Order: sequence, then structure tokens, then C-alpha cells
Amino acid sequence: MTPEERHLWYDFLSSYPERFRRQEILGEYIVDFYCRKAKIVIEIDGAQHYLPDSVEYDRKRTEYFSGIGIEVIRFLNRDIKFDFNNVCAYIDKIIKQRVG
Repeated sequence: MTPEERHLWYDFLSSYPERFRRQEILGEYIVDFYCRKAKIVIEIDGAQHYLPDSVEYDRKRTEYFSGIGIEVIRFLNRDIKFDFNNVCAYIDKIIKQRVG
């Protein structure tokens, strides 16, 4: 895991009431974090995600997950570094909307 992934995992997701799995294999993809109950994938993106090939790859991944009812939430590394509390609040809000 990257430092940002570790931060999100150890300081929020690992103790979140709904269970998350890290580095989960879904179909032919490996996702950063997955909550089966809420059907949410959380991805933490670094600079490499802005390269043309990566943009297209991420689009196809998101399309695949949407097709099987999984919502993809993406955050930038800088979001985790500089806006961590709002990232956590947003994740909590989305999960509560999807789980009830």
C-alpha cells in the first residue's frame, strides 16, 4: 500500500462499522478498498492516473464496476494528505446512503 492508502486504512477504514477489504480482486481487477455490503470500491489515485493510458484504463474499470452495481469513489493522494477528515466524512455519507 502507498502511504496514503495506509493512512486511510489504518486511521479510518479498518475500524469502520461496515467491513472493508484491501487489495481485493474483483473480476480481473485489483481494487484498493472494497465494501461488499455497500458495493463500493475506493481508489486512491497518484499522479500516474493522469497519463493517457491510465485514464482510459480507469474509465474501463469504472464502467465494468458500474455494470455490476458497484460504485467507484476516487480520491487523489493530496485529498488524503490535506483533507482527510472530509474524505472520511464523504465515504461515511455514501456508505450510509447505500446501506441504509
